[in-house]
Amino acid sequence: MSAMSTDIDPTLLEKAKKVIENAYAPYSNFRVAALVATSDGHHYWGVNVENASYGLTICAERIAIGAALTDGKKNISQVYVFVESNQPVPPCGACRQVITEFNPDAEIIACSLRTGICKRWRAKELLPEAFTLDYIPKSENA
Repeated sequence: MSAMSTDIDPTLLEKAKKVIENAYAPYSNFRVAALVATSDGHHYWGVNVENASYGLTICAERIAIGAALTDGKKNISQVYVFVESNQPVPPCGACRQVITEFNPDAEIIACSLRTGICKRWRAKELLPEAFTLDYIPKSENA
């Protein structure tokens, strides 16, 4: 169940306002910044990157997760999603699947940079019955 709050570190909101400026969204003009926090205290930022071939667009959340993985971190504990709209916006379905791959219990915090209002969920709440490795048959030779 999502909860509304404004109890987010104001310095985090200020950093997100700077990072979101780097988003590349010339087609939708819908800029997104994401922050992935790992259980050992590391933070990784990402922004959305659109493309004229729309299917090649990549979300801020997946870029931030990629940055964490590049640094050898898979222990994702929180994913923040920052938008410039009046309401917080949860991750898209593809991002929900990717977040769940690394931690179905990860906390997702979606925040409006205009209002400071945030909503919180667990990844498994946003993607119940996610497709996971458990559904992939094990090879007899593995």
